[in-house]
Amino acid sequence: YLKISKLALAFAIIHSKPPGKSCKEYTEHLAKTVSEQDFGWKSKVEALEAEVLRLRQELLLNKICPRFCLENDASAETLLDQECIKPMNDSSQLEDSGCDVSNDDAFDSLGIPSDFHQSEHNVNTSKRWLERVPPLNLCRTGKEESLTAPVQFLQHLLEIRKLSERGILQADFTELENDSFTICNSVSQLLDGLTIFYNSPKFPVSHFLSEAVCVLISLITDSKLSNHVLKKCFKKLEEFKKNLIRIILRNISVNRFQALHAVSHTLVLLARNNILRNSLISLLLSEVRQFAEQLLQAHQIQAMYDVTRYENIFLLCMILEQLLQNETEDSNVSSSDYDGEETIKFLKNLDQIILHLSDEFPLFSIYLWRVSVLLNSSQIQ
Repeated sequence: YLKISKLALAFAIIHSKPPGKSCKEYTEHLAKTVSEQDFGWKSKVEALEAEVLRLRQELLLNKICPRFCLENDASAETLLDQECIKPMNDSSQLEDSGCDVSNDDAFDSLGIPSDFHQSEHNVNTSKRWLERVPPLNLCRTGKEESLTAPVQFLQHLLEIRKLSERGILQADFTELENDSFTICNSVSQLLDGLTIFYNSPKFPVSHFLSEAVCVLISLITDSKLSNHVLKKCFKKLEEFKKNLIRIILRNISVNRFQALHAVSHTLVLLARNNILRNSLISLLLSEVRQFAEQLLQAHQIQAMYDVTRYENIFLLCMILEQLLQNETEDSNVSSSDYDGEETIKFLKNLDQIILHLSDEFPLFSIYLWRVSVLLNSSQIQ
């Protein structure tokens, strides 16, 4: 049937081709025309799907908070005024100089503007957004455009949560259980957009992208909303963490360190959620252990090893050390979730690995030893 169809199509093209054109040229012209039509339909479908999601987001917000009005206008407006964030100054943005920045005081050790920390628990709001959902008053690039709808929706969800907690609004968050599609798609779009940015970052980082990270962290650390999000989006969040780790390990650009510090900082922020922190520690232990074993094997047979990967692995060691240090200092956090198979694998034969690598790779050996000390300390506690 397929052969007959191809033959019939070939005859149809031959009979209908205009004079002055070869069959090959006419076939290529027809193929291009059809592909352009397909692309047009795909664009229309994507636009309609985006509009459907936006309408579902508005509907879900209406179900959670049926009355888009404030019970106490004066107190609510005062509260919202206090929580509105200040725009970043251009001088506080990251500058891509490779290893250095113009204003050391404006950055922390991971290369993130200090204003970022001040706005982590805030959301960009308008005084009367509850009456009609307004667009964000921000200039966005092509990459940021896809983040607009999910960031707006999640911002509004967080703000309803804050206002309901203070008794200003009556909200029913059990509706999130009845509409898993909307919350899953919104979080997925947010994570996909951030992954695209981290794969090819541009500096200075726009305020909108910093705000998107703030919204994500606020969502996963909120006492009520985080349970709904993790229940429905845990696999997507795990994939997001793995993507960030891959970006760190595989980046080979010369001026990569500032961008990788920003990725590292996002991983540390994700670890503010206990469940995500434990799974992240397991992922990092696995990556560092596998690299240590590969490096030992290459060293023993005097083979070449990936120098760029060796440089990048230190960022994972730094994140791992910071998370384990936090675990050791915080007596309220149980480390039983990651003190299992990955910890056993990591500590197994670690002394021998350190012994063989210490002469050729002293800094990496020190990091391995420090991580092992923290792991042993958590087990003792």
